[in-house]
Order: sequence, then C-alpha cells, then structure tokens
Amino acid sequence: MHEHYDIAVVGGGLAGSVAALAAAAEGWRVAFIAPQPGRQDGRTTALLSESVDYLARLGVWDSVEPASAPLRTMRILDGTTRLFRSPPVSFRSSEIDLDAFGYNIPNAPLIDALQAAINGSGMITRFESALASAAQTGECVGLDLEDGTCITALAALAADGRGSRLREDIGIRVRTWTYPQTALVLNFSHGIGHSDTSTEFHTEEGPFTQVPLPGKRSSLVWAVKPEQVEAILAMPRDQLNLEVETRMRSILGKVEIEGEVQAWPLSSLIAHSFGTGRTMLVGETGHAFPPIGAQGLNLGLRDIMQAIEALKTAGGPAQAPLAVSAYHRQRWLDVTSRTAGVDLLNRTLLSSFLPVQALRAGGLAVLSAIAPLRNLAMREGMTPGWRRSKDRPAA
Repeated sequence: MHEHYDIAVVGGGLAGSVAALAAAAEGWRVAFIAPQPGRQDGRTTALLSESVDYLARLGVWDSVEPASAPLRTMRILDGTTRLFRSPPVSFRSSEIDLDAFGYNIPNAPLIDALQAAINGSGMITRFESALASAAQTGECVGLDLEDGTCITALAALAADGRGSRLREDIGIRVRTWTYPQTALVLNFSHGIGHSDTSTEFHTEEGPFTQVPLPGKRSSLVWAVKPEQVEAILAMPRDQLNLEVETRMRSILGKVEIEGEVQAWPLSSLIAHSFGTGRTMLVGETGHAFPPIGAQGLNLGLRDIMQAIEALKTAGGPAQAPLAVSAYHRQRWLDVTSRTAGVDLLNRTLLSSFLPVQALRAGGLAVLSAIAPLRNLAMREGMTPGWRRSKDRPAA
C-alpha cells in the first residue's frame, strides 16, 4: 500500500501530537506515524504562557485546563551543606505583569486531549506501525513502515525522540552526554496549600523540585545518584512519605505519595543540524536535557511553531528545502543557548570545586538582590522575544 501526504509527522509523544495538529490546522494532509507508547508517562509538564497560547489556538487548552495548576511563583532554596550557600530566590510572575508564568499539567491528560483532537481531525491519518526506514529525494520523503505500508510526503517533521530512526536514516548526527543522576518522578498530596508556588531545592545530587497540581497536590522531580535509586524505590511507603516531607522541610506539611514512583536517567542530546533535505527535527529528536527551568517541552513547541511558519513562508510543503534551511538558522541560537544554560546550571550544582560553588551562590545572590536583573532573567526564561499575550487563558 502506498499513500502520499503533504506532511509526515513521525512520533506520537507530546511534541509529535502537537506537530500533527499544527500541520493539519494549516490545511495540510498529515500522515501521523505514531505507535502506541510502551510505558505510561507519570511525569508532569510546566507549560509556559507562550505554549499555553499555542495549545489554545489549536483548540486543546480548554479541555486540559481543569487538570492544570497555575505557576505564579518559582522559588529556589539552597538545600546543600556546602561552605558557599546561596540565599533564597523567588521569581514572581506579578513582577513582569503576568498573572502566571504558565501552568503545570500531568502528561497523561495532556496526551489524551491531544489524541482526542487528532482523532477528530479529518486532515490527519494515524499509522500505528513503527517506522522501518526512511529516505529522501529532491521531491519527497519516503517512509516505509514495519507493516509494509509505504508513505511519501512533501515534508517531514521528526518527533520520534532521542533514539529517532528518522533522524538516523536522513544522516543527522547528534552529540550526547550523560549525568551521574537519575530523576525520580512522583505525585503527592500535602497538608498545606502550595499557593501556586514551585519550589526547587538545590542539593548535592541535583535539583529536588516540587511543582503545583490542582488542590493540595504537587508533582516532584527528585534527582539522585543512580546507585541510590533501588534503595529509594524499595522504601516502605510511610518511610518514603517522610523522606520527601523531610527534604521539603515540611513547608507543605504531611506528604502522601500517590501511585507509582518512576525513574528516568538524566542525559543531554543536541543534533548537529536541525534539519536536512525535506525533514526538520522537533522536540527531543533535536535536543534534550535535564528538567531544569521548565525549558524542555516549551522549547520543543517553539520548534513546531517555527517549523510551521518556515513552511508557510517558503510557500508550503512543496518548498520544504527552503523551509528547512531557514528553520535551522532560526532555531540554532535558541536551542544551543538553552541547552548550554541548563547543562551549566546542572554541572555547577554537582561541582565540588569551591570557586564554582562560590560563583553559583554569588550569581543567585545577585538575582535575589537586584530586581531589574531578576526581571530580565524571568523574561528571557519565558521565551526569546517574550511578550505578554492578551488572550492567554485566565487562571
């Protein structure tokens, strides 16, 4: 069987699902190559205001907003026992005239809402068979699936993650590196309200970050040494509850962990190019790094926005090579600077070198004391070219 489309989107995760909807919204016929995931994703995602606006334009936000919680304050506390310790730093959305920086939402209801929108689109055809091989010509991208289906498309968006088959087959190489860290991910209820505040404790093992969920509930990303994971997962639930509460300094009161605790090894990846021929890389296919500063999916959604805009500016999918060249130039600074920034923040936290610890503590002290610099950091952290959107959904 052979089928031809305007756009092929490979990858059924959050980025791939948004990419398929975004392409369909332009009136392009989309082949969505999205095998069912093998693991339920228990993580949450902090969506900044630009990303919320984009989901609203795609008609998805209203259905997921009830499962989300606003992020109005982001607080950093030094949880180390080192000689050089930084003062507390709080970033408040009101300081830059925002009601909220964004919203935190569990990945599961977000992916469910995206899938419902995809199923309701007459422009998207979903293929659940995995990609077997891909090749490009001057006229199209050819995709062969494991069930024998052959697809051609005028352009392709590779959103099939860190181990992307499409990226490999079109010859884009990546640089990868690992960290001596594993992220434990869980949700928990607590006795004291979070006041729409996310608290990131900096520890010798990495960040220990609580992010609000609706009600007296929060999500947690807890970076630990890989050799600690087995012992922590084996803890009786009462003991683990107390461990989390203690590390939180009881600022949210008694803790009760909900459901399972998942472990995700931490690593980083960046592609040598963000596109070639008629294919563009979006999301973790082109870049990935530890969950620090709410940058991951937000960066991936900016990939999608600029990929779609580049295709429109070039004249549509038929002119994909022009769009791919422009897209690579547009994304390079944003992706490389944020990848380097997150890597530097994580490494300085792990470093036992006293001058590095002093530099980190001093930098946070400056942000705490000087409001204009703190405001500049907040605006840059939101997105390059940040602006306040008048139609952002209200909390």
